Parts: sequence; C-alpha cells; structure tokens
Amino acid sequence: MKPILLVIATVIAITAHAQKKCLLTGYITSGKGEVLPGASVKEMGQQVVSVSDASGFYSLPLLEGRHKIAVEGSGYGQQILELAIDKNTRLDIGLKETANTLQEVTIRSSAQQLLTQPQAGLERFSLNETRNMPVLMGERDLLKTIQLLPGVKSAGDGNSGFYVRGGSADQNLILLDDAPVYNASHFLGFFSTFNTDAIKELSLYKAAMPAQYGGRLSSVLDISTNDGSNQEYKVSGGVGLVATRLSVEGPLQKDKSSFLLSGRRTNIDMYLKLLSDSSLNRNKLNFYDLNLKLAYVLGKKDKISISGYMGHDVLLVAGLFGLDWGNKTTAARWTHTFNNRLLAHTSVAYSSFNFTAAVEQNNYNMSMYSQIKDLSGKTEWIYSPGTRSKIYMGVSGIYHNMNPGKISASDKSSVNSQQQQRRRSFENALYVNHDWKASDKLQLSYGLRLTAFSIMGGGGFYELDKQGNVTDTLFYKNRQVVKTYLNPEPRVSASYLLSSSASVKASYTRNVQNLHLVANATSAAPTDRWVSSTNIIKPELADQVSLGYYKNIAGYQYLFSVETYYKQMQNQIDYKDGADVFDDQVLESKLLYGKGRAYGLEMLIKKRKGKLTGWIGYTLSKTERKIDGINNNRWYNAKQDRTHEVSVTASYQLNSRWVLSGNWVFYTGNAVTYPAGKYYIGNRTVYYYTNRNAHRMANYHRLDLNASVSLFKKKKFSSDLSFGVYNAYGRENAYAVFFRQAAATPGKIEAVQVSLFRFVPSVSYDFKF
Repeated sequence: MKPILLVIATVIAITAHAQKKCLLTGYITSGKGEVLPGASVKEMGQQVVSVSDASGFYSLPLLEGRHKIAVEGSGYGQQILELAIDKNTRLDIGLKETANTLQEVTIRSSAQQLLTQPQAGLERFSLNETRNMPVLMGERDLLKTIQLLPGVKSAGDGNSGFYVRGGSADQNLILLDDAPVYNASHFLGFFSTFNTDAIKELSLYKAAMPAQYGGRLSSVLDISTNDGSNQEYKVSGGVGLVATRLSVEGPLQKDKSSFLLSGRRTNIDMYLKLLSDSSLNRNKLNFYDLNLKLAYVLGKKDKISISGYMGHDVLLVAGLFGLDWGNKTTAARWTHTFNNRLLAHTSVAYSSFNFTAAVEQNNYNMSMYSQIKDLSGKTEWIYSPGTRSKIYMGVSGIYHNMNPGKISASDKSSVNSQQQQRRRSFENALYVNHDWKASDKLQLSYGLRLTAFSIMGGGGFYELDKQGNVTDTLFYKNRQVVKTYLNPEPRVSASYLLSSSASVKASYTRNVQNLHLVANATSAAPTDRWVSSTNIIKPELADQVSLGYYKNIAGYQYLFSVETYYKQMQNQIDYKDGADVFDDQVLESKLLYGKGRAYGLEMLIKKRKGKLTGWIGYTLSKTERKIDGINNNRWYNAKQDRTHEVSVTASYQLNSRWVLSGNWVFYTGNAVTYPAGKYYIGNRTVYYYTNRNAHRMANYHRLDLNASVSLFKKKKFSSDLSFGVYNAYGRENAYAVFFRQAAATPGKIEAVQVSLFRFVPSVSYDFKF
C-alpha cells in the first residue's frame, strides 16, 4: 500500500509542479527607445495574449516550461522569442520598425485582440496607419481619420469637432498626454490642433470606457505623443499648400533620455503679404502649434516624461473683426515598477484655452473674452494578483478656473459692457477597475468610479423661477462650497469567444459630465465657451448599453463587426428660441433642460492584408432630445442626428514606390430649424420658430483621392511626394443655411445654402533623415 501511496503523491507533486503559474512582465519599446502602447505579446501555444498599456508595460500569464512568444506592433516587424520560464520573470522587448515606410492602411488592433478584449467600440490608430489617407490641403489629420469609423460623425466641413453615438461635440473627452484639450481646432475648424508628426498613438473609446476615464458622456480620445529616440538623432518634416512642419528628436543621453521638438506653422499669411491690394495684405490668417517632450529612463524601475503643447490661431479682417484663440498644455508623468505584480503611474497636468473676438466698425467697438484653466493630478496603481487578473485603482483631482465671458464695448455700441462671474470648482474621483479572465472563453472588465464635483464661491449665485426670472441672489465667500454633486459611475463589459475566430461582447456604462459647452452656433467654434455645473445647471448623465458580434474571416485577412447600442441621457441642455448666450449676465435664464436618447446599429468590414487594404463602415442611428419649453415639449431631432452614414476607405500598394488611396463618405443631411414666420421691429425683420430641427439640409457626400510616391529611400534619408484632391467630383455640400426674403416674392422666406469646398487639390512633400 505504501508504494502505491508514494507513487500517487509523486504524480500529484509532479503535476502541481508542471502546472505552476508564472508571470512574464516588462516594457515594449521601439528600436529608437520609445515605449509602444497597444503592442501585443502572444504565447503561440496557449493562445494567451497581453496588450501593452500606455506606458508600454505588459503582463503575460504563463505556465512553467518552454514557450514561443510572438511580439508585434503596428508598423513594426513581428519578433519571435523562445524562452524557458520557471518563475515570475522581467523581460523588456525592443521591436524594429518595418522597412517599408509606406504602410498598408490598417487599424491597429490585431485580429486576436479584437476578439478577446472586453471593451467594445475601442479603436487605436498610429501615424503609420494613416500616412496615405487623402487629406485636405496636404495636411494629415488623425481626427478626420477617426470620423470615417462607424458611430463617429463629422461635425461637417470646416469643423474638427465630431459626434459619437448621439453625443454632442463637447461630450468627448480629448486628452493629450493626460492633459485635457478644450478646443481641438485650427483654422476655424478646418484642421485639428494635433500635428501628426508629434503623435505616437491615438485610442478612441466609443463605449465601455474603463473606470480610469471620466468627465464626459460619449467618448474618450486618448492621444500620446512621441517620446523621441534615445538612440540617434532624427529630423523629419514636410511642406504643403497650407503649412510647413519640422520635427527634431534624439538622445540627451543614449539609452537613458530623449527629446522631441515638433512645430507646424501656416503659410497662408505669407501669401497674403504678396498681394498688392492693401485691403487684403493687411489681413491675417495663421496658426501654429509646438510640441515638446522629454523622456528619462531612471533605471529598470522608473520612467519620467515631461511634455508641453502650445497652439495659437489669429484671424484678422482689417477694419472689421478679429479672432484670436489658443490652447496650452503641460504634463509630467512618472511610472514606477515596484515588482512583477505592482506598477504605479502618477501624473500632473495643466491645461488652458482662451479666445478673444473683436469687432471694429467706425464708432462701434466691441470685444469678447473667455477662458478656462485646469490644474489636475492623478495617481494609479496596477496590481496583478494572479495570471488571470489585473486590478486598476486610482484617485484624481482637477481644479477648474473659468472666466465664462467678458464683453467690453464702446459707449456708442448697442451692446453693454459686462463681466460674467468667474466660477471655480473641484472635480475629484476615486475608481477601481478589475480585468478578469474568467475562463479561456470569457473575459470581464468591471469597475466603479465615484465623482465628487464641488462648486466654490465667491460671487453671487442666482435662484430662478419657472420662467427663468431671477428671484434671489445668494453670495458666497472665496473657497466656500456652494454645492457638491456626488455621482457613482458603474461600468461592466464582457467578451465571450464563440470559436477561435468569433466572439460576442456586451457592456453597460454610466458617465457623468460636469462641464458644458454653450454656444449660439450649431457646432464647436472658437467662440464657444465652457461653463461648469452650478446650483441650477445640473451634471449631465448618460447610461449606455451595447452588444456586438465580431468575426475574423479568411485567415484573419478580413475583420467583420456589428454593434448595436442604446443610450439614455439626463439633464441635457438646449437654448430658448432666439437666445444669445453672451448678451446676459444670468446665463442660466437662457437655458432649458431635459433628456435625450440615442440608439443605432454600426457595421464594419475591414481588409487588413494584401496590396489592397481599407474598410467599409455603415451606421444606422437616431438621436433625439425632449426639452420642456421646446417643440411643444415633444421629442425632436438633435442637431447631430443623421439616419444613415456610410464611409469607404481604401489604399492600394501599386508597387514599391506608389500607393493610391481614396475615401468616399455619405450621410443624411443635418437637422435644421426653418422659421415658421416673421414679424418686424422697426425696419428689422425678426423670424420666429416653432418645430425644432424638423427639416434637413441636402444629403452630404464626397470623394477624396490621393497618390503618394517614394522619391528617395536610403538608410539615412527618405522623401515622399503626395498629390491629393478633396471633393473630387465637386459636390456642393451644405455648410450652413441662412434665411432671407425672396427677391422675386418679398413676402416669401427662402433658405440659402452656403458651401465651402467644391474641388480642392493639394500637394505635399515629406522628408526624413
């Protein structure tokens, strides 16, 4: 009997030893020393996958023994490693960039990641993946690229704003190295503020946002800038019709520290100066942006980065009006690795946005000014208690300082000088999120975010009656708490593998937003201004559920996905008919509140391999609002409602030098409100409105084409030339609609469409050495 027991005990011991679980962790970097977020580390036998986070850190659970590991990132060659592991092991991995710089246009998520990651509606882009996309006036724009995805709607020509699943433009959180960006537009919205030469990666969450993110209802756009090479000095840049770009990067101390300096400036004002007409050459139209980043590796356990951004726009029509606006951000981030299981990120950031608008005509002088400044801090701990589990815990705080609006006017102006009260607030949050691989087929991500938003004195805060009239004014001292809104934000998402090539995902998310954009215009503009929740303006709330099916086809050559969602929103803000949100110190008296809903279906078929790559996307959706005091208290179309939206993008590698690409987009025309009639005040015609957003502009569609050729390519120097056409068949798409009395029939009101771009050719030259 004893020999039998001894054999059984021996077998059990051997089995237990053979099934010992280990953790392989480390950082993934590029050949020039930059960390690579979103890279995949895959055990080829067990089919276990880990994806590196924003700091390039990965954590891969393995059984003791020999393993073959595949490591890959978009734009980088796959690396195969063979290793034996018998304990928790640290392994840093460096990937080399692929030789062909004219990349096939793909979305970064690998086929396996698409199936297994719990988050639905997550997309990642890098610069290489959008290099050959058709562009406007020779300027690549990552924000324009994401607007080709299902569920993401462009705000229209001349606008870098976007709508995600029924949300408005201000309901998207845009982060640049952890610092919020409040206006992401240059050149009156024709271009975004982000110079693609300085961008490493962009991640977009349309749903199932992890608990680490908060503050907006609809989406998170998380942008990381390049660290710069810590191996060698590099210079890159380009010249287009609109702007000139130049970037310099290199090591401060080889293998230890690096820098990146990237700048961009318009050429248009130089063209204006060449004109002989003094009424034109005195005008100004320019923008610039500047990115700076320093990165340090302090041993194997610590990494520090410091980044800054500054962008500025000027539009001046001499003797008439001028606009001046800009963003500034600064961020510092420290990553510390305690051991193979515990990691911490700590960051501080500063962000500001301000604009000035001025009008000068004879004796009529008037200017408007608005500003928002943020100071924020965040610390996050990432703990891996086992091979199937990862816990994120964190705390964050933001101090908001807002100057909503100041108007200065001359005595003869019809507008009164006024200063709307400065508002200060604290937005604090605690969160925890757990990523859990429950089985080989089921993965879960669930968490809770608790937000406390405190409005601070001093100044006066109003009490209003139901008609919006001020009934009382309460005064508070500086740093005195006026009101605190406490909101829990639960969220859960899951993915389940139906087979090795198909999965389903489901999610529920609640989001809270305490900052709001108020504007007279129908889309984000430099003169829009941000206001915080007050004793009257309540935080906006949104609950979203989504369900999706995902399939890899033909050996991962094609990816197919279909997602459906329903979003319910509370405390939505709209404006009384004819409201001017600037010409009143009591802003709350111009606002109305209610609820909203959005639901839709998104389909995407994507080709990832071969000479021809690209995708076809389709969205069927509905977005509505119900605000007491508008549209007879009935549901009405939101301004961002579009029933149908189609996008087709393709890139074809003609040969080793030429790449041809194109986009075609179609969407239902924007919802607009037509006047129901008119009346006269003196000699002035005043229109009145009844049914909100009951009419449509004409449907929008556009074809863009691009051709890129590699002029010269050596180890130390390369250059490319790109030719493009925006709106190739000259469609007159509606930018805006205004109303006037018909000339032939004076008593009749006619709608007049304004279009921007009919046919815009472009050429750009890029170089790198």
